[in-house]
Amino acid sequence: MTKLTVYLKPYYFRIFVGFIIKFIGTIMDLFIPWILSHLIDEVAPTGNIPSILRWGLLMIACSVAAWQGNIIANRMASSVSANVTRKLRHDLFEKIAYLSCRNVDRFTVPSVISRLTSDTYNVHQMLGMIQRLGIRAPILLIGGVVLTIFLDFGMSMTLVAVLPFVTIAVFAITKKGIPLFTNLQKAVDVLVRTVRENITGIRVIKALSKTDYEKQRFDTVNEDVVAREKEAGVNMAKTNPLMSLFLNLGLVAVILVGAYEVNKGVSEPGKIIAFLSYFTIILNAMLMITRIFVTLSKGTASFKRIVKVLDAPEDIVIAEPDVIPTDDHITFDHVSFSYNKKQNNVNDISFSLKKGETLGIIGATGSGKSTIIKLLMRFYDVDSGCIRINGRNINSIPSEELHAKFGVVLQNDALFADTICENIDFGRGIDRENIQRATVLAQADEFIKAVDGGLDYKLTIKGANLSGGQKQRVLISRAFAGNPEILILDDASSALDYKTDAKLRQALSEHFKNTTKIIVAQRISSIKHADKILVLDEGNVIGFGTHDELIKICDVYAEISKTQLGG
Repeated sequence: MTKLTVYLKPYYFRIFVGFIIKFIGTIMDLFIPWILSHLIDEVAPTGNIPSILRWGLLMIACSVAAWQGNIIANRMASSVSANVTRKLRHDLFEKIAYLSCRNVDRFTVPSVISRLTSDTYNVHQMLGMIQRLGIRAPILLIGGVVLTIFLDFGMSMTLVAVLPFVTIAVFAITKKGIPLFTNLQKAVDVLVRTVRENITGIRVIKALSKTDYEKQRFDTVNEDVVAREKEAGVNMAKTNPLMSLFLNLGLVAVILVGAYEVNKGVSEPGKIIAFLSYFTIILNAMLMITRIFVTLSKGTASFKRIVKVLDAPEDIVIAEPDVIPTDDHITFDHVSFSYNKKQNNVNDISFSLKKGETLGIIGATGSGKSTIIKLLMRFYDVDSGCIRINGRNINSIPSEELHAKFGVVLQNDALFADTICENIDFGRGIDRENIQRATVLAQADEFIKAVDGGLDYKLTIKGANLSGGQKQRVLISRAFAGNPEILILDDASSALDYKTDAKLRQALSEHFKNTTKIIVAQRISSIKHADKILVLDEGNVIGFGTHDELIKICDVYAEISKTQLGG
């Protein structure tokens, strides 16, 4: 929890002031039973009405001071916990945004979503609870015990004797509770993943009539969450009955001792009434402490999960400058890489491109086409070999500088719930004229003009109100709009008809002559005119050359060409 102090540090003074106000308000609460005891035993028997009224007004003043103090302190606590959680959520989101793909794979997307939402909420609840009750409950407990000692030492010792049992019970239950809440949050991760998969694939589920199957799968995950939540809840729920048992046993003993002392004349009725009031205060304080420990258990478990993301090592490190003279724009030099570090996903990949050349990449599903793109953009670091742009090892290029070179359309790329114009601009400040030009080159202008609002047409989440081909053309427009140095189209024309695909290739040839282009495709027609074509099979290069060359020297490519183009 040391890291949490970093977030609390700017608010130390505000927290301190809130604690002082809460302290004063709590002390006022503690004075009320003592004043009542004095009023009953000392003032009322005298029959002095003005004196009775003065002490009664003092009780009212204490009540108002306690009420106002608690309101002010609670508002300050809520403000601090909200501000700290906002900063924590911001830092977590920022860290996630800069996490390497390998770290995202390790945490998993559903877990990241859960940490950013439910875990930060648990931390917010914990901070608020500690500030609201963390000072009030101990003062009520300790102050109540101290004042009962002053009222009647014998009766107070009877009550104090049960407190160690309460403390041991709370400590044991809380120690067991934190791991249970950690396991609960892991189950919530799985629940988030399942819901995310169902919402994303809802059309496929309906098309295959698998709604009942998915309901059953969700029920299984949901029941696991319920079971873990029940286990954690039942564990923490033990504190209330145990404390009530111990304290009520103490209360019974107190009443017996008090009745005996009153009967003997060594104590007064007012003290007994005050003592019972303090007992209620002590009982409520213990219940508050129980609530604190429950919330603290959940918050601690959640904060540990958040810290794991915040402290995730930055495995994409900028290396020392490494430049060699070359005329090539992009060079892959004996590059090998494995996601699981057991079996290479791409193996000994070597090729080079001049500036303005076009490389087509083709191969079976899982052959490593998209992996090459991810390595070029340094989403992952290569295991061996190196990749260079203009002779510079990409490991020595800062991420922002490297990624600014690219215009990219990836597989399953994302559109957001915003206008077409904003989806193309993507926060880069591109003027509307260039956006319009990009839509024309991407063959998207025609359908954009046909929709209400044109470029200002509002898309739904993931562009669900566009067809597959329309979405791809908007994504291609986004890649074109930035006038990139390197243009990557990863299976970006799979949903386009042949006529639109041909027009797109023509636009690439005419308007992006100085842009180095890498096109990953399943259709030979999309890459047959490329300057160079890379043929992959199970992560290995089995052919490299022009279309005509590969027809002669690469049997796999020739077979694909024959199947798709005929002859």
